[in-house]
Amino acid sequence: MASENSPLLAYRLLGEEGVAFPANGAGGPGGESARKLSTFLGVVVPTVLSMFSIVVFLRIGFVVGHAGLLQALAMLLVAYFILALTVLSVCAIATNGAVRGGGAYFMISRTLGPEVGGSIGLMFYLANVCGCAVSLLGLVESMLDVFGVDATGSSGLRVLPQGYGWSLLYGSLLLGLVGGVCTLGAGLYARASFLTFLIQLTPRPGPNGSSLPPQVGHFTGFNSSTLKANLGAGYAKDYTTGAMMTFASVFAVLFNGCTGIMAGANMSGELKDPSRAIPLGTIVAVAYTFFIYILLFFLSSFTCDRILLQEDYGFFRAISLWPPLVLIGIYATSISASMSSLIGASRILHALAQDDLFGMILAPAKVVSQGGNPWGAVLYSWGLVQLVLLVGKLNTLAAVVTVFYLVAYAAVDLSCLSLEWASAPNFRPTFSLFSWHTCLLGVASCLLMMFLISPGAAGGSLLLMGLLCGLLTARGGPSSWGYVSQALLFHQVRKYLLRLDVRKDHVKFWRPQLLLLVGNPRGALPLLRLANQLKKGGLYVLGHVTLGDLDCLPSDPVQPQYGAWLSLVDRAQVKAFVDLTLSPSVRQGAQHLLRISGLGGMKPNTLVLGFYDDAVPQDHFLTDPAFSEPANGTQEGGSPALSTLFPPPRAPGSPRALSPQDYVATVVDALKMNKNVVLARACGALPPERLSRGSGSPSQQHHVDVWPLNLLRPRGGPGYVDVCGLFLLQMATILGMVPAWHSARLRIFLCLGPQEAPGAAEGRLRALLSQLRIRAEVREVVWGDGAGSGQPEEEEEGDFVNSRRGDSEAEALACSANCLVRAQQGRGRGGPGGPEGGDGEEGPTTALTFLYLPRPPADPARYPHYLALLEILSRDLGPTLLIHGVTPVTCTDL
Repeated sequence: MASENSPLLAYRLLGEEGVAFPANGAGGPGGESARKLSTFLGVVVPTVLSMFSIVVFLRIGFVVGHAGLLQALAMLLVAYFILALTVLSVCAIATNGAVRGGGAYFMISRTLGPEVGGSIGLMFYLANVCGCAVSLLGLVESMLDVFGVDATGSSGLRVLPQGYGWSLLYGSLLLGLVGGVCTLGAGLYARASFLTFLIQLTPRPGPNGSSLPPQVGHFTGFNSSTLKANLGAGYAKDYTTGAMMTFASVFAVLFNGCTGIMAGANMSGELKDPSRAIPLGTIVAVAYTFFIYILLFFLSSFTCDRILLQEDYGFFRAISLWPPLVLIGIYATSISASMSSLIGASRILHALAQDDLFGMILAPAKVVSQGGNPWGAVLYSWGLVQLVLLVGKLNTLAAVVTVFYLVAYAAVDLSCLSLEWASAPNFRPTFSLFSWHTCLLGVASCLLMMFLISPGAAGGSLLLMGLLCGLLTARGGPSSWGYVSQALLFHQVRKYLLRLDVRKDHVKFWRPQLLLLVGNPRGALPLLRLANQLKKGGLYVLGHVTLGDLDCLPSDPVQPQYGAWLSLVDRAQVKAFVDLTLSPSVRQGAQHLLRISGLGGMKPNTLVLGFYDDAVPQDHFLTDPAFSEPANGTQEGGSPALSTLFPPPRAPGSPRALSPQDYVATVVDALKMNKNVVLARACGALPPERLSRGSGSPSQQHHVDVWPLNLLRPRGGPGYVDVCGLFLLQMATILGMVPAWHSARLRIFLCLGPQEAPGAAEGRLRALLSQLRIRAEVREVVWGDGAGSGQPEEEEEGDFVNSRRGDSEAEALACSANCLVRAQQGRGRGGPGGPEGGDGEEGPTTALTFLYLPRPPADPARYPHYLALLEILSRDLGPTLLIHGVTPVTCTDL
């Protein structure tokens, strides 16, 4: 028979997604008036038509003839089990809220986010476009098999010319018909689908076996011998392709024809009661089609011998009471499938265009008629289908389209699985016949089917999805949809934070966890980035204190500030949390943040403060390229520019929110709470390339200098192995691990008294550095070398921080120490007297200096004097970190 020799229809037939939903929102521009479809017309009919497709007419004999009745029933059970898993997920998501235009795309994007949803939505759209073309080309070839002029020149009904051009013309004419129906709206489509549904219900088999050609096989009527012969498998070559059939290849063809389960769910925008109609209609449609397939399998096995089933895939036409009725069913089914694909594609495209995920390229698809029909998307999709028709034969593309459908099914299962695992309180679907087990099994089953049908197409589809996800991630998408990934992260973070036991902490795994107090970030950007480099994968919290009393305010002024600070974190590209508080004073606010910042085992152990001096703050927002903004004060999307959300830096001579007394008192409070303290001075002078995220080689070499000795008590204390000195070494080493600082050379300075022999202390320090696996250059410096004679010989053990013997004497010692450090910084340059050569060329300079921060005095009255000593000690040293460590941080054991 000619109609069964069509290569397109005889190989892998495509199950189509009958998709129709409103153009805008839940009910389109018409609102609730657009919700007119009942459960039967809106869900059952399109789902049944999509799941039957043309497979009912041309694939029943193929499956039973090759696999036998028993294996065919097993295949059907497995296929419907896989589909049923996805049906459960669809029903769960659809009953958890209104599913608006876009169907599967809407469900996936509003759950997994615009990146995954947009990529799968575009693939689902392309699948529908190609599916429409496949249905039309299949219809054209089926018509030509019956009515086309053959080589023998026989007349009669064979009047249609054949050839590539003629096939393209017939396909284009049929596409015009289908496009016209879709352009007029989903209502006309629903009525046309119902007519097709009635045609498919018309009974066809009957005692007309005498019309069968004898060489094809026999219609035996109900015969137990025929049934017995058809029970077992009998795989043979496909007479249309010559390929040997196997269980996998036959199962793939059967499964291809059974897809279409989301046709009803995608019409939710036009259903009167979608929460009830989608679960009920989809389950009824799946059950009905399952029963019909089983019935047809049994009837075919009872009445047709294996030769007929294997050699004539269109045997229904020969055994029908009225053979033309089968042709009418084939043609009507193909038209219905093409309409379903085209109207579904247009609605998906319209939803993608409305979400602006792909920019101006989809802008024409936003156009809708007064009744809400997206005719712009219909024309857009019509044009793409016309392009696909130019390709002609689409046998290979049929498998790709089915794989794309399976990707969408797997994504729906994944969406439901994510919502279930996230344990979000607002995930309360009225449909409860599912669990995370069914969702996970659905994902695995869809992925397995993808690779069973076409391994190449499956791998290519996943690669395409990854590329589209990357494109949408780089472009950025809406953030107001709600991401289930955030709920999953919250769930997992909470679980692991509970397992992070502070009682199991060990010095081997210590890392800095920083709390940086920031008054105005416009003047602290370099310090923000430097602290981000020092955290070494630890906790990093930006803290800010807003002055005020909540009792005297109508609302909390802190909460509205979080958005600006989080935008600051994003723009500065630092990995930091934000913690804000309201307090009558900065000191009290700092105490609040030191106590309550962090959670569980992730709490700050180090306080970082900017240095308290009279330097005028710079406005780094004006010079940093990452903070360049339009002159009109608005960002893309209309949101306020970041520079308008933070006040300008403090003007010279203006009052400060923190007094010198409270500043030192804040340092004392942190030390009392057993927190390490870092005071950062002149970070604005840091080389910009050292604060970048890249690892490129800077244009100039730099040193990092470490002075692990209390320069205000140079001959007192336990020496270079105290906790604070080791903390300095650890922090400097951590900074050297950052890619931007890899090329900087670490230098450690030893201070020797006038009578102390050189070499001995250096040897002990080098041995310690070897144990700690720290690579550094060690330099011995004689006290007073280049610094005058500020060290009084008779007061070697004096403590000039707490001493009351004379402020001038203490300031002289601080000045001497400052001169000593500056002198060593100057000797980093090669010159006539420098250690790096005598050619006069400039060598590496000191990029950052680490100094030992003395413990503040016990008497609060001496806090201003203590701060003055620190100012003298660090004056004109460039970027400097004064550090006081109180916790052991190094370990020599494995």
